[in-house]
Amino acid sequence: MSDPRPALNQLIAALERHLEASSQRRGEDDPTVVAAYEDLADAFEAYDDALHDATGEMTPLVVVDEQFMVDDDSGDDSDEYDDDEDDQSYGGLDDEDYDEDDTVR
Repeated sequence: MSDPRPALNQLIAALERHLEASSQRRGEDDPTVVAAYEDLADAFEAYDDALHDATGEMTPLVVVDEQFMVDDDSGDDSDEYDDDEDDQSYGGLDDEDYDEDDTVR
């Protein structure tokens, strides 16, 4: 079993670089922010893979690609995630994996 900690450290560093780039953003398509965003996505995926390899667990997060973004017609500038397109999202425990405790507390 390999240790996912180095990948976690890379993820934390990528988060910090993204914050720094975002706080100094110069325009809508600032190349520094775009690069930090892409590095962050790569670091997250590397960590998630390392975590899964080491423990069999995964994070409850997913990297959203632009192809999964949808425009709503409300005139709102916010982006919404189209979860119908993502067939790999975590759906929680299956009924057989869930043990219900019938004791009264």
